[in-house]
Amino acid sequence: MSAPVNKNRTHHVTRSSAAAQIAGAFGAIALIILIAAPWWAGSANLRLMGEVCLYLALASLWNFMAGYAGLVSVGQQAYVGFGGYLLFALTIFGGLPPLAAIAAAGALGALIAIPTALLIFRLRGAYFAIGTWVIAEVFRLSFAQMSSLGGGSGSSLPVNVVRSLAASKDGREFLSYWLALGAAVLVIAAVYFYLRSRNGLALTAIRDNELAAGSLGIDIWRMKFAVYVVTAALTSAVGALIFLQKLRISPDAAFSVNDWTAFVIFIVVIGGIGTIEGPIIGTLVFFLLRETLADLGTAYLIILGVVAIVVMLKAPKGLWGLIRARFSLNLFPLGYRVLRRPEKKGA
Repeated sequence: MSAPVNKNRTHHVTRSSAAAQIAGAFGAIALIILIAAPWWAGSANLRLMGEVCLYLALASLWNFMAGYAGLVSVGQQAYVGFGGYLLFALTIFGGLPPLAAIAAAGALGALIAIPTALLIFRLRGAYFAIGTWVIAEVFRLSFAQMSSLGGGSGSSLPVNVVRSLAASKDGREFLSYWLALGAAVLVIAAVYFYLRSRNGLALTAIRDNELAAGSLGIDIWRMKFAVYVVTAALTSAVGALIFLQKLRISPDAAFSVNDWTAFVIFIVVIGGIGTIEGPIIGTLVFFLLRETLADLGTAYLIILGVVAIVVMLKAPKGLWGLIRARFSLNLFPLGYRVLRRPEKKGA
């Protein structure tokens, strides 16, 4: 005989919150405004906002891998450069349209990540991080030997390929911006819904305590392997988008550890690693600093380093961790919470 259901329960379980609902409403409004940006923003601002979106996508992917799966890579430039070079190769020699080449670059990034993961997953801790950097250097040296793609000096995207995007320059700029915005939204949404799934729960358990997660039957190696391959695929697609905007590629630019890894790690660390909100905050702070201080030359990089050190000392969980602790905010609710129902008057 089943137990009677208590219709007068004083508590209920939910994932949502008032802050999350308000943030969702503001986020939807902000997205509509950003989609309409080609009609209110100038060409330079449009390029800047596209770059912000692409860095946000890269930061969210690195945070997904390092902040949740514990895979601290300093070689993600391997997949940025790989995606960029695949875009050029597939459009120039394969005759693919640029949009199809971007999708193919993502798929091939996943394929190349499988043997790469099988190799570097034999390493642990700092050795894993060094291994990812070595792999990135192998990629860079390999593409530098390809004379058909310009060798060490690089190559430009042919005019006919560029014009296949849109007939006018404005049309190409609008499309490039929308693709960058779409990439950022897609990555954030994919990470969010993955973390809300059963696999996301397992990944969070691995992040919190790997030994305990393994004792509960979670296949840690399989989970980390899947995260690495998915991150590689999306990073390769984002890399293709980056160099579709730049229209030129070279080994040093495509596999730059400064541009595609060091800055990305800076963004995640100051924003808050292991949170979805962290890379968003970090990206905004990074570009604010860059646009304000870039004219200072090498002093700009020194200031970035000082900012990173101060944040790590004063707010180890990043700026978002500081905000969340102060105001108990959770804009992307992942876990369940038990809330007390308000009592009815006259009860």
